[in-house]
Formats: sequence, C-alpha cells, structure tokens
Amino acid sequence: MSGTSLDGIDVAIVDIEGRRIRPVAFRSTAYPQAVRNAILGVSNATTTTAQIARLHFLLGELYARAVQDTVRRSRIRAVELIGCHGQTIYHQGNRELFLGKPVAATMQIGEAAVIAERLGVPVVSDFRTRDMAAGGKGAPLVPYVDYLLFRHARRGRVTLNIGGIANLTAIPPGAQRDEVFAFDTGPGNMGIDALATEFTRGREHFDRNGRIAASGRVNGSLLDRLLADPYYRQRPPKTAGREQYGAEFIARLKRTGLPLRDLIATVTALTAAAIATGIERYVRPRMRVDEMIASGGGVHNRTLMGYLQAFLPGVRMARSDEYGINADAKEAVAFAVLAHETWRGRPANLPPATGARRPVVLGKITPQ
Repeated sequence: MSGTSLDGIDVAIVDIEGRRIRPVAFRSTAYPQAVRNAILGVSNATTTTAQIARLHFLLGELYARAVQDTVRRSRIRAVELIGCHGQTIYHQGNRELFLGKPVAATMQIGEAAVIAERLGVPVVSDFRTRDMAAGGKGAPLVPYVDYLLFRHARRGRVTLNIGGIANLTAIPPGAQRDEVFAFDTGPGNMGIDALATEFTRGREHFDRNGRIAASGRVNGSLLDRLLADPYYRQRPPKTAGREQYGAEFIARLKRTGLPLRDLIATVTALTAAAIATGIERYVRPRMRVDEMIASGGGVHNRTLMGYLQAFLPGVRMARSDEYGINADAKEAVAFAVLAHETWRGRPANLPPATGARRPVVLGKITPQ
C-alpha cells in the first residue's frame, strides 16, 4: 500500500486461513525524494503520458524490491499472493460530463506485471475499477476488512483511518455485512504534511507528534469557513482526495496571511472536526458509538488525537494495535485480505460504503 500522503511503501505479510487473519510482518520503505516529487508532479496535474508511463513501471520495480526486503528481513519462507493497491494519481468517484458523457475515473500506478515477473508470485491489482464499473465510487474499500476484523456482537464501533485522507467505517452491534457503512470524512494528514514540509524547510514531511500544531493557535474564523465546505454536508457514500485537499487547498490557506504554525494548528483542528462532524451527522443517527478504533499515521499526532477526543467526549478511543493490527500496517493488511478474497472469487466491496449497485469481485489478477 502507498497512500495519498506519499510517505512510502507499506508492506504487510499476512497469514490467512479460512476467516483467520494473522499479520506476520510489516515494513515501511520511504520513497526517494525524487520519486515522491515525481508522483506529486503527476497527481491531479497536467503532465505527459511519458512521465506517467515511466513512473508506472518504476513503481512496479520499487514495490517488488520492498516486498523482497520485507520477506528477507522477516525470514518468511515464501509468499503465495501479492495484493498491490498502487499509487493513486487521480480519483474522481462521481460521474462528471466528459465529451458529453457522464464518466467516473481513477488511476493507480505501479505495474503489476513487473512485480509478478520479479517475484514469481501472482499479483492482484487495480482494485477500484470494478466497483466503479458497478456504479460505485471505487472507495473506500477497506470497510470490508474492518467488518471482518472488528465487528462486535454488543458494541457499536467506528474504525478510523487517518492517512492523507481520513475515512471511517461504522459497524453497528452484531452487524451483518450489508449494515456496515463508510465514507471519507475529509482531510487527514495531507494538508498538515504539506504545511509542515514548508514550515521545516523540507527537513520533515509531517508534524512529528503534533508539536508544530501545539505551538500554534487555531484560527476560529478560518476553521468555520473551512467547515462550511459543502462536502461535509454531503450524505455518504462519498470520497475525498488530493483534488480537494492538495496544492490548491494549501495555496488558499496561505493567502490568508496567517503564520504557518497557526495554519498547521487550524488544519489539524479541521481534520478532527471533520471526523467528529461526520460521526454526529451520519453515524450517530443510525447507531450508537461505543468505541473508535484508530489507525494510520495520524494516530501518532498527539495534538490531532487530543482534538478528536475533545470533539467526541464519551467515546472510548483505541488504536488498532490493541486488537493485534499495527496501526501503521492496517491498510496494507487490508489489501492482502482483499487480494485473498479476489483469488477466491469472493466479492469484497460493500455497496453501502461505495454506492455500487451490487457486490463485485475486486481487482485484476496478473499470474506469476
């Protein structure tokens, strides 16, 4: 898995037997700075087909090497199947007019054939497109795995992933598969990371432990204007991405003239407030929320998690580590499980989460 934060390649090795899911190893490999810059250059941008094609094959090589290194370091004898989400460079979940026709579109790069050739292992990739062909938004896809891992007979649980974008899965007590729903709440770490990179003059690409945000002041009027975005009033299913919270979003923030540390504090509060708003508007009317189980890089941001607890008093905050799933590895684990479902020919999208007309088998298989 390599997400919208562009921090690198997460590799999880997972042992799956029946419905038992056991993470075995995890390793994260940072993108070289030149590769990160190149991905940013083609993400939601006017670029060339040559640049995209070259990155597509280069990322396949980097993914294969990352898997090899993880297998070697963990002393696993062999892996039998690889699930590769790929690097999203464009995602438009809603249908918009293009050449006179309503079209949805997505693109994840990282050539699966390169991975299969280098490792001699079948690869499942391109997970989003089949759901979109069935009328869905192609995301979020992790809710199916959240349902398998975290459903509880008596407790209402919300699983929260704070990556570049924040998304949640709502799992009612004793939920059946078709009762689970999910959506992207809005920004996760994406805006914080971009501003922190500028604040530290490139020495850091994120706000370590939320220290910069803690040193700044939340601007209430700016926060209110940001929360007035129609996205937060849009009913699920819905998805968000770099097209909403990327370079143009950061440019608008900087035009306010506020100090960078205050912008970082305000955007950190926005991430927490958007999550809480999503829960209050769209989750609590449908189920009780006893517990939130968080994962993703955002769990390390103490200021962000403090804001979130303040916005959601009475909700127990936990990390997925408490349930045997490394908080940094959760999405990589999820795509291993989704690949396994594809290999078995089992549908793994949740229509209430993506808006698809029906459950479908996700992904494409590249044989070894």
